[in-house]
Amino acid sequence: MLRISKLADYGTMVMSQMASNPDRLFSANDLAVTLGLGRATVSKVLKSLARHELVASVRGLHGGYALARPPQQITVADVVDALEDQPFGLTECSATSGNCDIETSCHVRTNWQKISLIVRRALEGVTPADMIQPTPVEQPVVLHRLRAAAAQTMPAQSTGSAQ
Repeated sequence: MLRISKLADYGTMVMSQMASNPDRLFSANDLAVTLGLGRATVSKVLKSLARHELVASVRGLHGGYALARPPQQITVADVVDALEDQPFGLTECSATSGNCDIETSCHVRTNWQKISLIVRRALEGVTPADMIQPTPVEQPVVLHRLRAAAAQTMPAQSTGSAQ
Protein backbone atom coordinates (compact mmCIF):
# COMPACT_ATOMS: atom_id res chain seq x y z
CA MET A 1 0.00 0.00 0.00
CA LEU A 2 1.30 3.42 -0.88
CA ARG A 3 0.85 5.89 1.96
CA ILE A 4 2.26 9.06 3.39
CA SER A 5 3.38 8.93 7.01
CA LYS A 6 1.04 9.73 9.88
CA LEU A 7 3.10 12.84 10.64
CA ALA A 8 2.65 14.11 7.08
CA ASP A 9 -1.08 13.42 7.37
CA TYR A 10 -1.24 15.24 10.71
CA GLY A 11 0.78 18.09 9.21
CA THR A 12 -1.80 18.45 6.47
CA MET A 13 -4.55 18.50 9.10
CA VAL A 14 -2.71 21.17 11.12
CA MET A 15 -1.99 23.31 8.08
CA SER A 16 -5.56 23.00 6.81
CA GLN A 17 -6.92 24.06 10.19
CA MET A 18 -4.56 27.05 10.20
CA ALA A 19 -5.54 27.88 6.60
CA SER A 20 -9.18 28.10 7.68
CA ASN A 21 -8.27 31.24 9.63
CA PRO A 22 -4.92 32.42 8.22
CA ASP A 23 -4.66 35.62 10.27
CA ARG A 24 -5.02 33.86 13.62
CA LEU A 25 -2.32 32.63 16.00
CA PHE A 26 -2.84 28.99 16.98
CA SER A 27 -1.46 27.29 20.06
CA ALA A 28 -0.33 23.69 19.86
CA ASN A 29 -2.86 22.85 22.57
CA ASP A 30 -5.79 24.46 20.72
CA LEU A 31 -4.86 22.65 17.50
CA ALA A 32 -4.51 19.35 19.36
CA VAL A 33 -7.94 19.68 20.96
CA THR A 34 -9.65 20.85 17.76
CA LEU A 35 -8.12 18.10 15.63
CA GLY A 36 -8.28 15.32 18.23
CA LEU A 37 -4.53 14.77 18.17
CA GLY A 38 -2.00 14.52 20.98
CA ARG A 39 -0.39 17.77 22.06
CA ALA A 40 3.11 16.29 21.80
CA THR A 41 2.41 15.17 18.23
CA VAL A 42 1.07 18.58 17.22
CA SER A 43 4.09 20.27 18.83
CA LYS A 44 6.44 17.99 16.89
CA VAL A 45 4.59 18.73 13.64
CA LEU A 46 4.63 22.49 14.27
CA LYS A 47 8.36 22.49 15.03
CA SER A 48 9.12 20.67 11.79
CA LEU A 49 6.83 22.98 9.82
CA ALA A 50 8.59 25.97 11.42
CA ARG A 51 12.03 24.57 10.48
CA HIS A 52 10.83 24.45 6.89
CA GLU A 53 9.40 27.99 7.13
CA LEU A 54 5.78 26.96 6.57
CA VAL A 55 4.70 28.32 9.95
CA ALA A 56 6.22 31.00 12.15
CA SER A 57 6.27 30.85 15.93
CA VAL A 58 5.40 33.90 17.99
CA ARG A 59 6.70 33.86 21.55
CA GLY A 60 5.07 35.37 24.58
CA LEU A 61 1.92 35.19 26.64
CA HIS A 62 -0.34 35.53 23.61
CA GLY A 63 2.01 33.69 21.26
CA GLY A 64 1.47 30.67 19.11
CA TYR A 65 1.94 29.66 15.51
CA ALA A 66 0.83 31.38 12.32
CA LEU A 67 1.18 30.52 8.67
CA ALA A 68 4.46 31.88 7.35
CA ARG A 69 2.85 32.89 4.06
CA PRO A 70 -0.65 33.00 2.56
CA PRO A 71 -2.27 29.54 2.47
CA GLN A 72 -2.59 29.71 -1.32
CA GLN A 73 1.22 29.81 -1.52
CA ILE A 74 1.73 26.60 0.46
CA THR A 75 1.17 23.21 -1.13
CA VAL A 76 0.51 19.78 0.29
CA ALA A 77 3.84 18.81 -1.30
CA ASP A 78 5.54 21.42 0.91
CA VAL A 79 3.94 19.89 3.98
CA VAL A 80 4.87 16.33 2.98
CA ASP A 81 8.46 17.43 2.27
CA ALA A 82 8.67 19.06 5.70
CA LEU A 83 7.50 15.96 7.54
CA GLU A 84 8.87 13.00 5.59
CA ASP A 85 12.35 11.75 6.41
CA GLN A 86 13.31 11.08 2.81
CA PRO A 87 12.82 12.58 -0.65
CA PHE A 88 9.38 12.04 -2.18
CA GLY A 89 8.96 8.90 -4.25
CA LEU A 90 6.51 6.04 -4.38
CA THR A 91 9.38 3.56 -4.45
CA GLU A 92 12.83 3.92 -2.96
CA CYS A 93 14.50 3.90 -6.36
CA SER A 94 12.13 6.51 -7.77
CA ALA A 95 13.24 9.00 -5.11
CA THR A 96 16.98 8.42 -5.09
CA SER A 97 19.47 6.38 -7.05
CA GLY A 98 22.07 3.94 -5.84
CA ASN A 99 19.86 2.05 -3.39
CA CYS A 100 19.24 -1.08 -5.43
CA ASP A 101 21.56 -3.74 -6.84
CA ILE A 102 19.47 -4.20 -10.01
CA GLU A 103 18.88 -0.51 -10.66
CA THR A 104 20.84 -0.41 -13.93
CA SER A 105 18.96 -3.36 -15.43
CA CYS A 106 15.53 -2.64 -13.95
CA HIS A 107 12.81 -2.23 -16.55
CA VAL A 108 10.20 -0.64 -14.27
CA ARG A 109 12.24 2.03 -12.48
CA THR A 110 11.66 4.76 -15.06
CA ASN A 111 7.93 4.12 -14.97
CA TRP A 112 7.91 4.36 -11.16
CA GLN A 113 9.77 7.65 -11.53
CA LYS A 114 7.12 8.85 -14.00
CA ILE A 115 4.28 7.82 -11.66
CA SER A 116 6.01 9.48 -8.70
CA LEU A 117 6.35 12.69 -10.69
CA ILE A 118 2.63 12.65 -11.53
CA VAL A 119 1.72 12.18 -7.86
CA ARG A 120 4.20 14.89 -6.86
CA ARG A 121 2.64 17.35 -9.32
CA ALA A 122 -0.80 16.51 -7.94
CA LEU A 123 0.41 17.30 -4.40
CA GLU A 124 1.93 20.54 -5.69
CA GLY A 125 -1.46 21.49 -7.14
CA VAL A 126 -3.33 21.27 -3.82
CA THR A 127 -3.05 23.75 -0.95
CA PRO A 128 -4.05 23.34 2.69
CA ALA A 129 -6.77 25.91 1.93
CA ASP A 130 -8.10 23.50 -0.74
CA MET A 131 -8.07 20.65 1.76
CA ILE A 132 -10.66 22.31 3.99
CA GLN A 133 -13.16 22.44 1.15
CA PRO A 134 -15.18 19.23 0.81
CA THR A 135 -14.95 17.70 -2.65
CA PRO A 136 -17.01 14.87 -4.04
CA VAL A 137 -15.16 11.59 -4.24
CA GLU A 138 -15.23 10.09 -7.69
CA GLN A 139 -15.37 6.34 -7.78
CA PRO A 140 -12.81 4.82 -10.10
CA VAL A 141 -14.28 3.45 -13.31
CA VAL A 142 -12.78 0.02 -12.58
CA LEU A 143 -14.57 -0.23 -9.23
CA HIS A 144 -17.82 0.81 -10.87
CA ARG A 145 -17.40 -1.86 -13.57
CA LEU A 146 -16.58 -4.55 -10.98
CA ARG A 147 -19.70 -3.75 -8.99
CA ALA A 148 -21.86 -3.74 -12.14
CA ALA A 149 -20.44 -7.11 -13.21
CA ALA A 150 -21.00 -8.57 -9.74
CA ALA A 151 -24.60 -7.38 -9.75
CA GLN A 152 -25.24 -9.09 -13.10
CA THR A 153 -23.80 -12.43 -11.99
CA MET A 154 -25.67 -12.63 -8.67
CA PRO A 155 -28.71 -14.90 -8.83
CA ALA A 156 -32.06 -13.17 -8.58
CA GLN A 157 -33.58 -13.45 -5.13
CA SER A 158 -36.76 -15.41 -5.03
CA THR A 159 -39.76 -13.74 -3.45
CA GLY A 160 -41.76 -16.94 -3.20
CA SER A 161 -41.70 -19.23 -0.19
CA ALA A 162 -40.10 -22.66 -0.22
CA GLN A 163 -42.50 -25.61 -0.03
